[in-house]
Amino acid sequence: MEVFPLLFFLSFWWSRTWDLATSDSIIHIGAIFDESAKKDDEVFRTAVGDLNQNEEILQTEKITFSVTFVDGNNPFQAVQEACELMNQGILALVSSIGCTSAGSLQSLADAMHIPHLFIQRSTAGTPRSGCGLTRSNRNDDYTLSVRPPVYLNEVILRVVTEYAWQKFIIFYDSEYDIRGIQEFLDKVSQQGMDVALQKVENNINKMITTLFDTMRIEELNRYRDTLRRAILVMNPATAKSFISEVVETNLVAFDCHWIIINEEINDVDVQELVRRSIGRLTIIRQTFPVPQNISQRCFRGNHRISSTLCDPKDPFAQNMEISNLYIYDTVLLLANAFHKKLEDRKWHSMASLSCIRKNSKPWQGGRSMLETIKKGGVNGLTGDLEFGENGGNPNVHFEILGTNYGEELGRGVRKLGCWNPVTGLNGSLTDKKLENNMRGVVLRVVTVLEEPFVMVSENVLGKPKKYQGFSIDVLDALSNYLGFNYEIYVAPDHKYGSPQEDGTWNGLVGELVFKRADIGISALTITPDRENVVDFTTRYMDYSVGVLLRRAEKTVDMFACLAPFDLSLWACIAGTVLLVGLLVYLLNWLNPPRLQMGSMTSTTLYNSMWFVYGSFVQQGGEVPYTTLATRMMMGAWWLFALIVISSYTANLAAFLTITRIESSIQSLQDLSKQTDIPYGTVLDSAVYQHVRMKGLNPFERDSMYSQMWRMINRSNGSENNVLESQAGIQKVKYGNYAFVWDAAVLEYVAINDPDCSFYTVGNTVADRGYGIALQHGSPYRDVFSQRILELQQSGDMDILKHKWWPKNGQCDLYSSVDAKQKGGALDIKSLAGVFCILAAGIVLSCLIAVLETWWSRRKGSRVPSKEAPALPNEAAVSERTNAWPLRPCLKLGGNDWKNQASSHGLHHSTQLGRPLDDP
Repeated sequence: MEVFPLLFFLSFWWSRTWDLATSDSIIHIGAIFDESAKKDDEVFRTAVGDLNQNEEILQTEKITFSVTFVDGNNPFQAVQEACELMNQGILALVSSIGCTSAGSLQSLADAMHIPHLFIQRSTAGTPRSGCGLTRSNRNDDYTLSVRPPVYLNEVILRVVTEYAWQKFIIFYDSEYDIRGIQEFLDKVSQQGMDVALQKVENNINKMITTLFDTMRIEELNRYRDTLRRAILVMNPATAKSFISEVVETNLVAFDCHWIIINEEINDVDVQELVRRSIGRLTIIRQTFPVPQNISQRCFRGNHRISSTLCDPKDPFAQNMEISNLYIYDTVLLLANAFHKKLEDRKWHSMASLSCIRKNSKPWQGGRSMLETIKKGGVNGLTGDLEFGENGGNPNVHFEILGTNYGEELGRGVRKLGCWNPVTGLNGSLTDKKLENNMRGVVLRVVTVLEEPFVMVSENVLGKPKKYQGFSIDVLDALSNYLGFNYEIYVAPDHKYGSPQEDGTWNGLVGELVFKRADIGISALTITPDRENVVDFTTRYMDYSVGVLLRRAEKTVDMFACLAPFDLSLWACIAGTVLLVGLLVYLLNWLNPPRLQMGSMTSTTLYNSMWFVYGSFVQQGGEVPYTTLATRMMMGAWWLFALIVISSYTANLAAFLTITRIESSIQSLQDLSKQTDIPYGTVLDSAVYQHVRMKGLNPFERDSMYSQMWRMINRSNGSENNVLESQAGIQKVKYGNYAFVWDAAVLEYVAINDPDCSFYTVGNTVADRGYGIALQHGSPYRDVFSQRILELQQSGDMDILKHKWWPKNGQCDLYSSVDAKQKGGALDIKSLAGVFCILAAGIVLSCLIAVLETWWSRRKGSRVPSKEAPALPNEAAVSERTNAWPLRPCLKLGGNDWKNQASSHGLHHSTQLGRPLDDP
């Protein structure tokens, strides 16, 4: 009974000793959040939990934390709660509050030397205004601004300048501090722009009703004209309600253009804003880099982020605010800073501080910790998080999205450009609606040679090349209608374009990205990756993936007459003939039949076999077998022979008159299931990337693309892939290979091959299309798309297609063998085997006849000649054949008949040693 108290004392002593030994190494973080920001607390706790599970960063250390909520408009409460956290021994303070309390926390952090990481947030997602934190050049500034500065003034000014607006109105909601865009208002006033301001109240319907009640018709029309160009500085919920109200009350027209700027707009808000608006809409928001590799989306270096935050399809991630993302990256940054302090062995234990006493001393390790945090940097959900000399985060990127003018609702949104404080605006913005007159405009066109889309028709030395093809015909149709001219050249690397490791693009797309060309045209497919960097017109031709294979040579089977039955069936029939012949012989041997008068047939095994074979091929006469058993046996055999011969005759007619062409590869599924024929595509092409993405997609139900990717990716793609399409076509023609490429290109190759040695298979469903690529924000996109739709509606596009893909070509596209027959008549090749069998039988019979003659002569020379006894006058015995008439023999008695027959070398038929009975 005394053992239990002893164990309890030892365990208590050990726990206290362990706590005392590790108390100095506990990492404690304090956090202050606005009481309305509950999601900030959830993300903060998720980040701490993720990092505590990562032993590569903190090893055996664990992060502890204390969280408190304050009223964002009460600085005294914020300072009081921060003091309580400092009394608990925190190493850093994280705050996500508004500007009202930020200055007070900054002063406290500077006084106590506590690193303070400040994440500015705004109420209800309203655009931010600068907090105006006072920063000095001294080393006592312990507040670091995690969110980048507010760049709304610079971005709006650049966009409005690009659109060449001279008169517009700015709407802002009640939560926004209009002083945040004071710099923008000053600059546009200096440039002579006419700008109006209007505050949007919470009750938008009441505001619109007041406008109609107080304004006269002339004033209302002038107000409508002012609304043609507007900037909305408000939270997404207010913007959606405001747009819906003005559209329903007919305050805006279809030629209006509105700009919505807010860092907090997510994809769901963008789609909803576009659906409710009319006219043209431009959306400016903050964006963050997303890894293109889906499998690496949740990894940042050696740290794995919770899937609820990094998966864009997760509901929690879709509703996150920007401040939530920066909170996660802040905790990750602090964890890396603590890791460096542990490695450098410069850890300063944290003593409890009291910020209420007058003689309170600051934390001695605060300066060292602050420098470690400022020198460090991480790559997280917001991209690169690092600090400059002024304690701010300089990394920020804005994305400019927009729609085109149109009356339809639910229009598609596309990326117009991007902006950052280092390079400025990347992309061209225009607000001018082009008419159908582009006369005098000269466009620089980049292309890639690909039959039949773009080909060199004439190349005279010293003169510009002339091009032809389906895409050139489409370009000429646009040029003739719109009136522009163009200069065309081939991409230097002869590639369509793909992203490189450094983020740039090569090929045709790269020429557009670097603005060396105005438009790009060829067999260029519209893909999501390409649409991120360039614009596309509407598709002018459907696209699908096809396979080019070599047509099998037609072989002639001389023994087609044996084809109706399988070899095993022929063997069974032959065995059945032998078996039935043996059974007939045995039945006659057990029950000898009575031979008819004058019958020369004997019931030997040889005769039984010959009779069965003759009846099977429907030859021969009636057999003189009279027993009932034998007749039953032959009746069943004749029925069997009738059915077999009838089946053979019917099946032989089908085999000789119908050419059956069966190929093992008739679809992409068949291609993926076989391994006898290797196949591949052009390395790093759109087809290559399409198969790779679908093959590596774990949610793809069809395993076809997974099997195709395993074949295409052999030896990292170098074994079965080619560098250009022409090499793949030649590889198919002169080897055992299948080429996966654009179906339209492969069909053209198969139609125009002089030897008709190709055939194609592919998908019937078109999932993408060919389009004309233009620079981001190009003003020619809409007019080109409209003209392409007109060509399709009028049928002119079909005429251009039939020029290069005629319906009645010289070669068959889909037949795996070249089978050209005239009618249904049989030729000599079909029955050559029958003639061979007949010839073999004739030769064999001649050889047997020669052998029989030789054998008879040899036997006759060995037997001594004897004089035959005198016979009656009715018949004479022939010396050569030793044959004599049967009728005189039958007149003799039993023994006399046997003696006469024996003397002449004849034998009588017997059964079981007994002579046959006389009739």
